[in-house]
Amino acid sequence: MVDLELIGVRVEVVGNTPVVILRERDGDRRVLPIYIGKPEAASIQWALDGLEPPRPLTHDLIVDLLGALGAVLERVVITDVIDGVFHAELVLQTRTGAVKVSCRPSDAVAVAVRTGTHIQCTTDVIDDAGKFADLGDVSDDEDDSDGLGAELETVDESELLGEFRDFIENINPDDFKP
Repeated sequence: MVDLELIGVRVEVVGNTPVVILRERDGDRRVLPIYIGKPEAASIQWALDGLEPPRPLTHDLIVDLLGALGAVLERVVITDVIDGVFHAELVLQTRTGAVKVSCRPSDAVAVAVRTGTHIQCTTDVIDDAGKFADLGDVSDDEDDSDGLGAELETVDESELLGEFRDFIENINPDDFKP
């Protein structure tokens, strides 16, 4: 297993798509960029900023449920990349033993940020999808030989939160019908 640290959430300029950026804690310090949805990006950013919504968001609810059930989140593991799609697991310790719950990496990271839980990935994942990149302050017009920094910018929190609020306010049960 490879230990990762959460660098933050950025937005890919070209597609205006949020990306969670994880980096190896040791070794080559490769980064692992994972495209995520806007609501998940907002949720992660809220937790990073220490903001508490008036009512629990989905990831807050998950943390509350784990606590109510006496489960402890031991770690989050990004387990695989299949056809460009990342897979993850929540590794829980429960009263009856260890339990692994499959989930999206964005949800796993959002829960990990709220609980201070370690994030890991398999060696295969970092070898397959890890990138060598300098995530220093790179402006959009500077030369960036690795190609990652020039494509990403810091999330505009107010814009992202506004989009998240619009999503929540306009959600309709019919949106979930096949």
